[in-house]
Amino acid sequence: QVHLVESGGGLVQAGGSLRLSCAASGNIIKLNNMGWYRQVPGKQREWVAIITTGGMTHYTESVKGRFTISRDNAKNSIYLQMNSLKPEDTAVYYCNADHQDGIYSLPLWGQGSQVTVSS
Repeated sequence: QVHLVESGGGLVQAGGSLRLSCAASGNIIKLNNMGWYRQVPGKQREWVAIITTGGMTHYTESVKGRFTISRDNAKNSIYLQMNSLKPEDTAVYYCNADHQDGIYSLPLWGQGSQVTVSS
């Protein structure tokens, strides 16, 4: 089995910064795209940022220029640097990875990290 473990998050004032980390562990065969999603109560989970194995990045419009996703393939980890945080960024953030084992591909999720931005 492969697990994703998140760290970081917390409470910050508007305009501040936080960094989320996510590390994969277990019987890792291949990690393809990895990314971050977020969810607020009563709403669907939305994607925030994605990074490919080659390092290409994509961001949802609302975080462009403020968030940066990065990846360390040697550590099977990704990170999300969040700057200029806004109250509307408040959510539970989830790490996601596409784990490939032969012809099978399975999406994995972290446990979630609460990010709260106060105004």
